[in-house]
Amino acid sequence: MKISENAAYLKGLFEGYELNPDSKETKIIAKLLDLVGEMSEKIETLERECEDLRDYCDELDSDLGDVEEYLFCGDEDEDYDDEDGDGYYEVECPNCGETVCFDDSLDSDELVCPACGKKISGVELCDGDCDSCDEDCE
Repeated sequence: MKISENAAYLKGLFEGYELNPDSKETKIIAKLLDLVGEMSEKIETLERECEDLRDYCDELDSDLGDVEEYLFCGDEDEDYDDEDGDGYYEVECPNCGETVCFDDSLDSDELVCPACGKKISGVELCDGDCDSCDEDCE
């Protein structure tokens, strides 16, 4: 039973008892039941609005996932070097653990994780030229 149906049922019970309408107690109970009725209507309205917002957030989350996939790496099997030879670096955020990609034109000291919004520090970006970083990139 919905909350508004319960409120209406209580009000019907109260009216069915035919209590003395002039007593202080009866007046208080009547006002309380009116308040319960108004609150139940407001609660049901808020529940409907909340469900609408939940659906809208799900749609936004899906759309944002598509944008993130397009902007930040996408499929791991793809080659992310563009025609100009500019590369992208895949970095694991030390704050949240999310793997994100950055364009090599960005300053490695100014990287901010798009997932958690925190600055990524202490990350050396390697373009695959192992002579410059003394690492085995392959």
